[in-house]
Amino acid sequence: MDGNIANKLRSGRPKKLTPREEKTVLREVKKNPFISAPKLAAVVTRNFNKEVHAQLCRRILWNNNIHGRIPRKKPYIIIFSDESKFNLFGSDGRQKVWRKPNTELELKNLRSTVKHGGGSVMVWGCMSANGPGNLVFINGTMDKIKYLNILKENLINSAEKLGVPRDFYFQQDRDPKHTAKIVQEWLLYHIPHILPCPPQSPDLNPIEHLWEELDRRLRTSIITSKDTLKQNIMDAWNSITSDVTKKLVHSMENRLRAVIKAKGGPTKY
Repeated sequence: MDGNIANKLRSGRPKKLTPREEKTVLREVKKNPFISAPKLAAVVTRNFNKEVHAQLCRRILWNNNIHGRIPRKKPYIIIFSDESKFNLFGSDGRQKVWRKPNTELELKNLRSTVKHGGGSVMVWGCMSANGPGNLVFINGTMDKIKYLNILKENLINSAEKLGVPRDFYFQQDRDPKHTAKIVQEWLLYHIPHILPCPPQSPDLNPIEHLWEELDRRLRTSIITSKDTLKQNIMDAWNSITSDVTKKLVHSMENRLRAVIKAKGGPTKY
């Protein structure tokens, strides 16, 4: 006893973790903000051979102004792409005509043909919920070089025109041109996210229905040449509004459910 009644400083209970070890907790959360406190404690135990509880990890985070919150939901912004062919004289499949018996040779019941074929036009296009993106006519045979040039000149440009955020997801099917090494390398460095697509999966690409919509609009026009066909395709494409594409994109949830229910088999889509 020294006659002094003032409280003296006490050393207190020593900290379980050193400052360096506490920084590991902060580093792990920075790498993965969704990691749980028990898993965080397991990481510390594994790295430093110290048995710690989840509550200690929570306290370290609270002391650094990091708190657990319910994350806000943000839907993916996806740009879908594909190629399609439009024919000058009808479709590739069999067409029927409604007629009475013995009227098959009447002019109105005949289908126009040409000796060397009517020809066709190949196009590449893309779309998002915000509307159709660029449409490109493909001259000659489409190969990986031509496809890569189309992406370079039109994909990011389409996203900008549609007001799509730069962190959009890009979807394409598994055509060999699309999965070519030079294409994959360009996508890796220039497109933030690629939406995985299983092979043979037209049900999961809503742009297939956009081609059908485009084809329906073309059938109301009289088309007699490739130039006329191209002009009509472009006019019809430009007339498609975001109301159409938004409905198609919003169908993705039902498409996924249908594919799962069919165990990967055909669906109504």
